[in-house]
Amino acid sequence: MTSALVSGGKDSIYSASLAEAQGWPVDELVVLEPADVDSFLFHTPNLALVRKQAEAWGKPVRFAPIDGTGEGAETGALRTALASGRGPVVAGAIASSYQWSRLSRVTFELGRPLYVTLWGKEPGRVVRAEIASGLDIRLVQLAAEGLGEGMLGERLDLSRLQEIESLAGTGRSVHPAGEGGEFETLVVDAPFFAQRIQLDATRIVRRGLARRLEVTDSHLEPKGPSGGRTGRGALR
Repeated sequence: MTSALVSGGKDSIYSASLAEAQGWPVDELVVLEPADVDSFLFHTPNLALVRKQAEAWGKPVRFAPIDGTGEGAETGALRTALASGRGPVVAGAIASSYQWSRLSRVTFELGRPLYVTLWGKEPGRVVRAEIASGLDIRLVQLAAEGLGEGMLGERLDLSRLQEIESLAGTGRSVHPAGEGGEFETLVVDAPFFAQRIQLDATRIVRRGLARRLEVTDSHLEPKGPSGGRTGRGALR
């Protein structure tokens, strides 16, 4: 059984789709639910919407709540969530050594291969591939100078990516893929989804520098005749 660790964001959804394209069919989506909204290991915005992503994709999904905070609680919950399977584990990390070291340690202890399709790739290239693949990616959390609140809910397309990349030239440190927590995303549609997620109601929550778009109501809606076409964003 292949388990894909997903959060609803661009990297985990794209990694799972790449694994399938490369001959590793994903049998289940696994979502870790941190008690700490500032978790270093796991994405936290709008995790409940992975249920709709899973339905649209036709995948079973399993949620694993994390009791407690801190590294011990989070890695312990990860170990428990993955202990029931024996096949590969797919994850979406690109450059976070913190995530990589803990994922690799837990999967090694469980004897499960770790398949991190995006690891070590140039981040701008990764995001361009995600966009080119046909993912409809929305910005749902911003936590960096230069990323204005007005961007919340907007689609991450090439022009928006170029705007984010240009911030580096102004002396601001913004990772092009948001790997340092500068921004978080939500995938509302993909070529392999039978339906798309429509965001019906949202609210903005502010915590220090962070601005988060919380989805309070949403539904799945049918796609048009061209909704299932395949994009050309595969990384090689």
